[in-house]
Amino acid sequence: MARRQKRPAKSAQSSKSGQGSKSGQGKARSAASAPASLEERAVDAALAIAADRGWGAVSLAAVAEQADTSLAALYAVLPSKGAILDAFARRIDRATLAGVEIDAGDSGGVRDRLFDVIMRSFDALEPHRRAVAALVSDLPRNPLAALCQGARLLRSLAWMAAAAGVDTSGPLGVLRVKALGAAYLVVLRTWLADESTDKARTMAALDRALRNLEMIAQTASLRRRTATP
Repeated sequence: MARRQKRPAKSAQSSKSGQGSKSGQGKARSAASAPASLEERAVDAALAIAADRGWGAVSLAAVAEQADTSLAALYAVLPSKGAILDAFARRIDRATLAGVEIDAGDSGGVRDRLFDVIMRSFDALEPHRRAVAALVSDLPRNPLAALCQGARLLRSLAWMAAAAGVDTSGPLGVLRVKALGAAYLVVLRTWLADESTDKARTMAALDRALRNLEMIAQTASLRRRTATP
């Protein structure tokens, strides 16, 4: 199984900031105590409704009521259910990419780096497992929403691939992201059913999927070389 890269330990991060000055700790406390923005409250409200009653029950009126705001205020920030899902996707992307350090001298393989970044995305999704399960369950009944969600997933995966050092430019880069998307969806199903604390099943499924993609890429590269006169 691919080895997950070391993640920066929280204690190490906090010690670095603590060595600077106490002002860093003050900023962290103020950020933690800052009230959530309307966008954050609306996304949280939509996730809570979805977890309890399914995505079909998520309406703009229900989100506004749950977020304790007016429809006019919600419209100014998130004017549609699609916009709410976009905001949720950006939240997960930020949490995923925040733990990634781009190191040009990193000797690790692309597969190991992809493994680590994608597992970070599942870590970020973990608190919202029930809402994600409800969304996945609802998509087959809503083709338009499925199409939009597919575009969001590919955008997120393009960022994850870039963080792992994968070239996503040009037509070949688009194909790489789409292939990664197909593998991700298979692993997502495993993650949704994997309630273990160590996520061993999810990691095994991801490792298999990435190995398969690696073999396909190597085969395609070999064919291109042999076809070149």
